[in-house]
Amino acid sequence: MNTRRTISPEAEPEETVLDRSLRPQRLDDLIGQERVRENLRILIEASLGRGEALEHVLLYGPPGLGKTTLAHILAREMGANIRVTAGPAIERAGDLAAILSNLHENEVLFIDECHRLGKVVEEILYPAMEEFALDLIIGQGPGARSVRLNLPHFTVVGATTRLALLSAPLRTRFGAIHRLDFYDQASLEEIVKRAARALKVPLKPEGCEEIARRGRGTPRVALRVLRRVRDYAQVRGDGIITAETANEALTLLEIDGRGLDDLDRRVLHAIIGKFGGGPVGLDTIAASIGEDADTIMDVVEPYLLQLGFIERTPRGRTATQLAYEHLGVPDDRVEQGRLFNA
Repeated sequence: MNTRRTISPEAEPEETVLDRSLRPQRLDDLIGQERVRENLRILIEASLGRGEALEHVLLYGPPGLGKTTLAHILAREMGANIRVTAGPAIERAGDLAAILSNLHENEVLFIDECHRLGKVVEEILYPAMEEFALDLIIGQGPGARSVRLNLPHFTVVGATTRLALLSAPLRTRFGAIHRLDFYDQASLEEIVKRAARALKVPLKPEGCEEIARRGRGTPRVALRVLRRVRDYAQVRGDGIITAETANEALTLLEIDGRGLDDLDRRVLHAIIGKFGGGPVGLDTIAASIGEDADTIMDVVEPYLLQLGFIERTPRGRTATQLAYEHLGVPDDRVEQGRLFNA
């Protein structure tokens, strides 16, 4: 499995510090996601006006679109501290109880991948979110007794790429639920320009446009592509990112004009070449190209769906005519339809 794709929306460990320095710090600095931004602005101003903690917020959508960034912005706008954890890191109910019992008034608890919280852990979280109380069991057997500890009012900001896997009881405890969508070309260009200024990289408008076009509608991908093109311009060019330099660098990285890399194209070729354009099941696609089904579902599919290259049907995934055209493969289904209609 290829875990080091240049255009993967998943964060790489070595990028954490650099990405943090490029993140917007306030809502006014956030580019794109206008609907979500305005809804959160109203939520923040209303909470501040009442002197209350922010309502619990759930952010969902494909990886790399800024859920973690938004969580930090929410805390900063509320003038609150933020504590960061992730669903897989909270293995036992006691782990969550320790975190909750150390929270202070109005603090933000950011839980990434909250769909991966265990059922026992979730049951501790329910009363904490709804009643700001922590129910603990002291002792064992017949002598065990329940003790309720009151908690300060705090805010849970949850993030997930798989909303369907979030349990209904947990989902209903979030007062505000927002989906983050892929960014349009203009927004990505602004993000790339701002990052280039921060990195002190000379960037021509045409070079910026080329990078944004291949950024898959995802800021994290666009910023990683910018860094790789910067490296190429420094080593093979004069350090200035032009359209020609960007195109040469991205061609070398096997990222095509729509932002697809080898894995994306292998998925499309499998659907078209091995399974006649579909429909075909996700597990079958994954097995045919030797990749993990979750990787295809979480990382590859969202962008291919956004481009209109594939469709999800009750019987499986189907390649569209746009996919055939992009790969330069004749669509036999069209010819068969013509023969049938004739």
